This record gives sequence, C-alpha cells and structure tokens, in this order.
Amino acid sequence: MHIDKEASDRGTKRNSDDDREPSASPLPFRLDSNSGVPTYMQLVQQVEHASRLGYLAPGDQLPKVRDVVASLAINPNTVLKAYRELELKGLVSGRPGQGTFVQATLSQVALPQLTALRRSLSGWLASADRAGLDENGIVALFTSATRDFYEHGGGSRGGTAATLADADRERVA
Repeated sequence: MHIDKEASDRGTKRNSDDDREPSASPLPFRLDSNSGVPTYMQLVQQVEHASRLGYLAPGDQLPKVRDVVASLAINPNTVLKAYRELELKGLVSGRPGQGTFVQATLSQVALPQLTALRRSLSGWLASADRAGLDENGIVALFTSATRDFYEHGGGSRGGTAATLADADRERVA
C-alpha cells in the first residue's frame, strides 16, 4: 500500500468552509500487483489506513468511481465492491449523484503524535537500510517485531515494551 503523504497532507486541514472542489480527494489510490491481495481489498485497506493516520475525516469525499477506474485501469465493479465493503464497515456512505463520503474515522492518535512517530520510524528505516536490509527484509523484521510485541502483551492490550525486550532476550539466550 502506498499513501501519497503530500496529497494526504492537503486533506489534513479541514473545516466546514473547505474551499476544495467537491470532487477533490485527499486519497490517491495505488495498486501493488505483486502483493497477492485482491484489488478491491487493496482499495479498502488504503482507505482504512488513511483513516487511521488522520488523512481522512468525516465528510471527506473518496475518489469518484469513474476517476479510480480511469487512473488505475480497473473494472468499475471492483471499485464499487470496495466502496460497498467500506459501507458495510460503517466507514463511508454513498450519496446518489454526489459520490462516497467518509462517515467515521479509525484515527487513534492526534496528527502531531503521528508526525513524530513517522519521523522516528523514518530514522529506524534509514538504520535498517544502512544495516543492509532490503525492502522485503525491513517488512519481514517490522512484521515479526509487531507480532511479537502484541503476542507478548505489549501495546494497548496491556503489558509494556519491557515484555517484548524480555521475550527477545529469551529467544537469543
């Protein structure tokens, strides 16, 4: 998945007097044909990720089906299926003749905190790159560390980061 941060940042400043054109969307979709994830699900995941990261807020309009079809060269039914899935999840709603609009957000952290976390993660990524990891190696390491973190009681489910550090020491020992 790829979210164009610059385009998304334009969508972070919102108010009821927003001067964006009605068809403008802060979310440009991207597809990864090598991911093995169905196209409609990639679209769903990108909307969910953008919502979690604060790039989308209630009232924002998703790209119109015809615009997604034109930019990605995919079947309109694929886009409709993705938007229907998002509607079933309660994240968006369609307005006949107007488009599909965000109804709810998944954002858990304020944008300034996300910005600081992103900066920190960028530093970690640079370190991983300097250590010789390629993109797949970085993804594998991050996925493994994330899974271990939550399996050992870290995060919002309880526990502390110390729990993960202890688990890492046990594995090495």
